[in-house]
Amino acid sequence: MDRSVTLTAAVFVAAVLSQTNCSSFRLKRVSRAQVLGFDWKNCGQPDAPAVLKNLSVSPDPISIPGDLKASASGSTSVELAAPLAVNVTLEKEVAGFWVKVPCVEELGSCHYRDACDILNQLIPPGQDCPEPLHTYGLPCRCPFKAGSYSLPQSDFYLPYVDLPYWLTNGNYRVQGVLGSGGQELGCLKVALSIHSD
Repeated sequence: MDRSVTLTAAVFVAAVLSQTNCSSFRLKRVSRAQVLGFDWKNCGQPDAPAVLKNLSVSPDPISIPGDLKASASGSTSVELAAPLAVNVTLEKEVAGFWVKVPCVEELGSCHYRDACDILNQLIPPGQDCPEPLHTYGLPCRCPFKAGSYSLPQSDFYLPYVDLPYWLTNGNYRVQGVLGSGGQELGCLKVALSIHSD
């Protein structure tokens, strides 16, 4: 992934999930889940400053818990600094129709005023970035300097998770729009299916 775009997207998703107050959700303990048909594309303007150029994940399906291989590259022509707003639209396929999932407990179709603040809560300033970002010298908090970023193929372990009951099975589409000062900096769409026990 691009250090600025891809890593921002990946770390942001993790940060959002870490911010949720899980005690208020009706959670389902997932003993085993599979993510199938993972696909992505840029959805911003052709001249968008932040662009994901490549993202590869394997295997397909991805097992949770289980091992994952991922690589990514991207670039940003502007510095990505606080406040860095993110608008997320999450849709679930229901009876052949795509239904927008509302924002509940900061999960779903939500507006986040500053992803940089969320990243600082997840990985406090002064703390090393997690692996493999640290090994490759990739940033994990704002500001993300203008330039190109690349994460070589790396191994990750996906642990057991507790998921909200409505997120355990189905087809999903997620769109994230990154912005600052009223300007759209980048847009990414992801599609996937989740099947759990």
